[in-house]
Amino acid sequence: MKKYIELETVGTVLKEEFIEPYNLTIEQVANAISVPAWRLFAVIEGGEQMTADLDLLLTKYFGMSEGFFVRWQESYNTRIAKRQLRKKLAEVIPLNKFNKIAVL
Repeated sequence: MKKYIELETVGTVLKEEFIEPYNLTIEQVANAISVPAWRLFAVIEGGEQMTADLDLLLTKYFGMSEGFFVRWQESYNTRIAKRQLRKKLAEVIPLNKFNKIAVL
């Protein structure tokens, strides 16, 4: 079995790279962007994924480019899926290779 490095979730990045360095609480950020604190807690704890609306509010608040958190979430999801599907992906024959074989 392959060993992988642990991936940082979007919630970990939000907490450790944005909330904590500004000495903010999750409640303060939630109030500032007018969302219930449970939404941020859920993302930080990994129970919920980042959504486009939450991303827009957070990136505006932290002065970042729109989509930062959603892109992080999608990258994380893709990496996890790739790890889970590793064996199955190895069995898939790309269409372009299949066509070349079938034509011969």
